[in-house]
Amino acid sequence: MIDTEIRVTPELAAEHGLSPDEYARVQKILGRDPNITELGIFSLMWSEHCSYKSSKVHLKRLPTKGPQVVQGPGENAGVVDIGSGWVAAFKIESHNHPSFVEPFQGAATGVGGILRDIFTMGARPIAVLDSLRFGPVTEGQGATPAEVARNRRILDGVVRGIGFYGNCFGVPTVGGEVAFEPCYSANPLVNALALGVAHRDELFFARARGVDNPVIYVGAKTGRDGIHGASLLASAEFTEESQQKRPNVQVGDPFLEKLLLEACLEAMRTGAVVAIQDMGAAGLTCSTCEMASRGSTGIEIDLALVPQRETGMSPYEIMLSESQERMLLVAERGREEEVLRVFRKWELDAVVIGRVTSGGLLRVLDHGRLAAEIPAQALAEEGPVYSRPLAAPAKPSRAETLVAFAPEGTDLTAHFVRLLAAPALASKRWIVQQYDHMVRTNTVVAPGAGDAALVRVKEIGRGLALAVDGNGRWCHLDPRTGAMHAVAEAARNVACVGARPLAATNCLNFGNPEKPEIMWQFSQVIDGMSDACRALGVPITGGNVSFYNETLGRAIYPTPTIGVLGILEDDSLALSMAFRAPGDAILLLDGAGATSVSAAPAQVQREFSSSEYARTIHSVVAGMPPPIDLAAEKRLMDALAALAAERLLHSAHDLSDGGLAVALAESGFASFFAIESLGADVSLMGAEPAEWALFGERGARAIVTAPQAALAAIERIAAQYELGLRTLGTVTQGNFRIEYNAREVVSSPVARLRASWADSLERAIAAR
Repeated sequence: MIDTEIRVTPELAAEHGLSPDEYARVQKILGRDPNITELGIFSLMWSEHCSYKSSKVHLKRLPTKGPQVVQGPGENAGVVDIGSGWVAAFKIESHNHPSFVEPFQGAATGVGGILRDIFTMGARPIAVLDSLRFGPVTEGQGATPAEVARNRRILDGVVRGIGFYGNCFGVPTVGGEVAFEPCYSANPLVNALALGVAHRDELFFARARGVDNPVIYVGAKTGRDGIHGASLLASAEFTEESQQKRPNVQVGDPFLEKLLLEACLEAMRTGAVVAIQDMGAAGLTCSTCEMASRGSTGIEIDLALVPQRETGMSPYEIMLSESQERMLLVAERGREEEVLRVFRKWELDAVVIGRVTSGGLLRVLDHGRLAAEIPAQALAEEGPVYSRPLAAPAKPSRAETLVAFAPEGTDLTAHFVRLLAAPALASKRWIVQQYDHMVRTNTVVAPGAGDAALVRVKEIGRGLALAVDGNGRWCHLDPRTGAMHAVAEAARNVACVGARPLAATNCLNFGNPEKPEIMWQFSQVIDGMSDACRALGVPITGGNVSFYNETLGRAIYPTPTIGVLGILEDDSLALSMAFRAPGDAILLLDGAGATSVSAAPAQVQREFSSSEYARTIHSVVAGMPPPIDLAAEKRLMDALAALAAERLLHSAHDLSDGGLAVALAESGFASFFAIESLGADVSLMGAEPAEWALFGERGARAIVTAPQAALAAIERIAAQYELGLRTLGTVTQGNFRIEYNAREVVSSPVARLRASWADSLERAIAAR
C-alpha cells in the first residue's frame, strides 16, 4: 500500500459515493486498499456523471451510425461530414447542478466546457445554443412568492453567465429554448450545445500513443475550485445542505479560454501534437486515464510539475480539481519545444508533466514519490455497469381532470392574449439581447427569426442549421411518445429553415436512477428516441446523461433535450418564420395527408389536456401527448426542403407549443422590424372544438406563406410528397382574425397581441 496520512475505510469510501460492492471491486483491482488519492480518482471516474453506469445498457440501443457520421459517441464530440472536405463537430452537455448552486458561474463554465469539447477535436467553434428549464417566474398555480423570487434569481444568473462566457470568448449564441414548470424550481436545467467546423484531415482525438512521448499540461493554473464537482455535486440528489456545495462550482475565464483555443489550434497545425483532451469533469484524472485507455497505453505524471495557483495542494486536490480552461496534450518526442513555443506566444502556461508509458497504468507521482498507481482501463472502461430495475409509475388512484372545452362560438380572444403572455411562449427578447449572436458575422437566421438557427460556413458556401427541443411535460405523461416528439420537433424546426436534418445529439435529464420508475422513464425515452432517429435518418453522434435531478425526493419531469444539425446546400435559400407581405397566402402543410380523419371526442380531450393552453388557461396537466406519425414527419421535412430549394416560400413555421393560433401570431411578430404589425385573416372548418383547432399541438404540420403566383407550384410539390395542403387565409396588416366554422373566435389588433407577448417575461424578471 502507498502510505498516506488519511486511512481509507469503507465509511470513507461511502462518503465518496462508492457502494460497498464498488469499493470491494477497487480493492480487487489494486490487490490492496487504495490510498486517499486513489480513492478520490476512483470516486470520480466511477461516478454516475463520468461512468454512465446506470445508462450504458440503455444507450447501446440508440442508432449511432450512418454514411454522414465521421465520429460517433465515445469522443469529446460527434462529427459529421458536411462536404467539400469539411466536417462539423457538435455536442450538448448539462451543467444543471452547478447552475442551481451558483447560477452565474455554473452556466458560464457549462458554456466553457462544451466549447473545449469542440476545439479539442480540432474544430473552431462557430455557434452555441442553450436549452434551459426553470421553475415558475410568475405567481399563481401554486407557486409561492419565495419560489418565484428564487427562480427569477436563478434565471437571471444563468442567462448572464451564458452571455458573459459566450460574448467574451467570441462565439455567437444563436438560439435555444426556455421552458418553465414547477418541477424545475429546485432543479433548473442548463444544457449547452456547441458547434464547430474543421477540415476532415485536421481532426484530433484523445488517444495517447508513442511510448515516452511527452505529456504536456497547458492553460490555466490548477486551484481548489470544482473538487468533487462530478462525483458528489453532479452525481447525487440535492438536499437542504446543497448550498454548502458552492465551493464545488468552478470559476470560468472566457478570455483565457479564447487564448487557449487559438493556441491549441495553432499547436495542432505544427503536426507535433499526437493527442489532446480537455480537463473538464474530473479534471486531470479524466484526461490522463481516458487518453491512456483509448490509446491502450499508460501515462505517468509528476504533480510537482503541474502549474498551481494555490499553495500546499495535496495530490488528492490536484487530481480532483476541476479548474477551468486547462488541456492535456501528448506531443511527439523531440518536438515538444514546437508545442511549448506556441503556448508561450499566447502567454499560457505549458509544462511537460509526464510521459506516455507501456503497460496501461496511470502512475501519479508527487515530487518523484508514488502517489497513485491504477490501471487506466479499469478507471475509464471497466467501471461498474448496472441494469437497474424498471417499473412504471403507479397510476393515480383518482380519475384525472381533463380540460372542459368552451361552448361552440365562444370568443377566445382573451384566452389567446393570456396564452401569448405565458413565459413559455412569450418573447425571449430579454434573454436574446444579452447574447451576441452576430460575432464572426456568420449568422444567417438569428434567434427568434426562424424555427432553427442557421450559420454560414463561408469556406464552402453552405449553411448549418441547429435546433434544440424537448417537452418534459409530454415525457412525464408518456415518456416514449414524448421523446419521439422531441426528436421530430427538433428535426422539423431544422427543415423549416430549408435545411435537411443530418444528425442529432442529446442531453438526457432525469431523476434518481436508483428508483425503478425513473429508470423505466429513461428506458422508454431511449426507445422513443431510437424509433424517431431511425425513421427520420438522424443518428445520434454523442451527448450526455444527467441523473439525480431531484431535490428532497422530488424529481424533475423526464427531460430529453434533442439537438438536431441540418445542412443547407446554399445558405441564400434560408427561410425565416416571418410573414413578408400583406396579401400573401397562408397555407397549412400537413404530413398526415390530404384527408385527415377526425379523432374521437374522448381522444381529442385527452390530447388537448397535455397542451400549453390546458396548462396556462385551465391549470391542467393531464391526458397524453398527441400520437405521432413519423412517416408523416419525414414527408413534411422532405417537402419543406424541396420548397425552399425552389424559392417558392416567403416563410415557414412549424406548429408546436400553442398550436396554429400561436404559430400565426409568432410569424406576424417576427416581421415586426421589417414591416410593422403584420397579422392574419384566417378561416377554418372542422368538427372538433374550436380550442382544439386553434391551440392543439399535433405534429407533422407547418404554416407557410407564399405569393399567389407560387401556389400552383406549391400544390405540385405537396402532391409529390403526399402532403395535405389547405389555404387558410391571407397575411394582413394591423389586425389578427380567426374564424372557425363561419364564427369569429379571435379578433384583435396585432399591436395588442404583440404587447402581451413581447414584454411579459421581461416584466416578470423586473418584478424581482
